[in-house]
Amino acid sequence: GERLLAKGAIERIGEKGASVKDHRQGLEIVLKKVDGVQAVGHRLVHGAEAFREPALIDRKVIRKIKACCGLAPLHNPANLAGILACSDILKGVPQVGVFDTAYHQTLPPKAFIYGLPYSFYRKDKIRRYGFHGTSHHYVAWEAAKKLKKNIARVNLITCHLGNGCSITAIKNGKSIDTSMGFTPLEGLLMGSRCGDIDPAAVTYLIERKKISPADVDRLLNQESGLKGISGISNDMRKILQSADMGNQRCKLAIEMFVYRIRKYISAYLGILGKTDAVVFTAGISENQPRIVKGITDGLFNNLKIKPKIMVIPTDEELMIARQTYQLLKRA
Repeated sequence: GERLLAKGAIERIGEKGASVKDHRQGLEIVLKKVDGVQAVGHRLVHGAEAFREPALIDRKVIRKIKACCGLAPLHNPANLAGILACSDILKGVPQVGVFDTAYHQTLPPKAFIYGLPYSFYRKDKIRRYGFHGTSHHYVAWEAAKKLKKNIARVNLITCHLGNGCSITAIKNGKSIDTSMGFTPLEGLLMGSRCGDIDPAAVTYLIERKKISPADVDRLLNQESGLKGISGISNDMRKILQSADMGNQRCKLAIEMFVYRIRKYISAYLGILGKTDAVVFTAGISENQPRIVKGITDGLFNNLKIKPKIMVIPTDEELMIARQTYQLLKRA
């Protein structure tokens, strides 16, 4: 059976004024609370095309993770620092890397290749990778259990709605399309990310408005989305409160958020055909039923067989633990 022994988080590692200077110190704090560690599972944001499934970490795997750092410069180096700290302190304890992108490696080329010259995919690996894979994979398993169906025979649309948001189309248990792309910026309107926009808007901002590429990147990732439209926050709770008090920009932010999700779900219903369930997970899904209702009201009116609507709390840590255990059991 599965039992939670301890939980916690250490944030802002190494930042100015932070109490924990590096990952090694953070790990030492954790190990004062937990002993008898038999394996370590790591979440890694980007595995590119190098990792289609969890991997037992060794020198070769570390080299491949380093090679992916350019695709996730904010995340992979920090993930790698945690791996190296564990290697140093927990000598001989096996470590497993679970990659956020791996679940989406089953996308067909027609879904993951962009309409750029093909050489940009072949040489530079510019393609749709997708993210939140561990979360989508977890809730797919849980939904299959609730539906009393084999995961390999279930068709789902899973919606991870938090500060970052993504939607995945799952056919026979496998991801066949997903809203996030080359980076986690593509797709839905998010807390502070713009989601889908015309790429020419980016060159316009750089060339006509004379905004630097770095500042445009910050604008799209940190100042846009719900935050940029509402003008007050990236937090859906605050936006709902302000909308209820008559704030028109907050109302617009909610309408845009809901509209884009409905549009993606409708598109995925089209490519999946018969769909067993639409599953909602993560903070907004779990805590803001008004949003889920706004998304689903009338959405399936024209379907003969209507999908079930489920809200399932995600548990990425449990999924990482399960995948770590399963890989080591096979090794």
